[in-house]
Amino acid sequence: MFQHARLKLTAWYILIALIIAFLFSLLSYNGLRFEFEQGLQRQRVYFQQGFMRPNGPPVTILRRTDPELMREMRTHLLLRILYIDGAIILVSAIGGYLLAGRTLKPIQRMVEEQNRFITDASHELRTPLTSLRSELEASLLSKKLSEKEARDVLKSNLEEVISLQMLSDNLLELATQQKPFNQVSFGEINLLEVIEGSVKKILPIAKKKNIHIKNNVKSSQIIGERSYLIELFIILLDNAIKYSDSQSTITLTSSSKDKMVTVAVKDEGIGIKKVDQAKIFERFYRSDKSRTKWKTKGYGLGLAIAKQIVTDHHGTIHVKSEVGKGTTFTVSLPTK
Repeated sequence: MFQHARLKLTAWYILIALIIAFLFSLLSYNGLRFEFEQGLQRQRVYFQQGFMRPNGPPVTILRRTDPELMREMRTHLLLRILYIDGAIILVSAIGGYLLAGRTLKPIQRMVEEQNRFITDASHELRTPLTSLRSELEASLLSKKLSEKEARDVLKSNLEEVISLQMLSDNLLELATQQKPFNQVSFGEINLLEVIEGSVKKILPIAKKKNIHIKNNVKSSQIIGERSYLIELFIILLDNAIKYSDSQSTITLTSSSKDKMVTVAVKDEGIGIKKVDQAKIFERFYRSDKSRTKWKTKGYGLGLAIAKQIVTDHHGTIHVKSEVGKGTTFTVSLPTK
């Protein structure tokens, strides 16, 4: 599809160049022909007046007539213009093809990303929907379904519905993050208050796993949107809790340098392999079985949302991890 569009766009570039070259050639031809005719006319007048060359005999006749010179001049001029036009068309074709490729590349990347997103989302939706359908069909086919079995089916179906709702919420959140961010009002906010707000919301989940959250973040002023930044650190803390053992500690620290403040979220969990670290911020990406075997619920959208929030705040996010020793996410944001 894009190759066809590229060739079509190249053809338009060539057509535009051809029109410009034709108009330029027409003007050049008429202008040069007029100058040549004027030169012949002046020469004719000089000859008629008995013009004499310096240190030479008088020139009284022309060896060739004016029409012959004009025909030769026109032929020579037309050939030159055709050569130039051919070179212009060739350069336009090569340049237009390259330019069309560069013009369509961002669109192609966007379409490929959209198609991949739709495919991944469809795949993720298929699993809980298939599970729901299978359980319901099995229950309907059963002639002797006890009350306990019916309740178990309803409980299982409810879990799948909650899972689907979670996926829907994450997709909506990701779509919101991809809207023009200049519509969001940035302001001066306190980083410590943002972290404390995130810890407060995630604390009940940490307590269920007996995980201690240690907040060593210092107070500092940053530029951003409070609710989005709270969501950012909730995602990072939730991710740390999911892949940490009970009785472990999650530590938050901060440092400032060159008008940037860096917050580190360090856990003592199972870690992430190096091969996965470059991909964990991609949508729907979940690392290998060493992490998925924990049976954590999620669709691999949280870190993609976190990445988008950081990017919209003109910051950076990095991960450093070692398998079996824990993971540290570092977020750098501009200060006041």
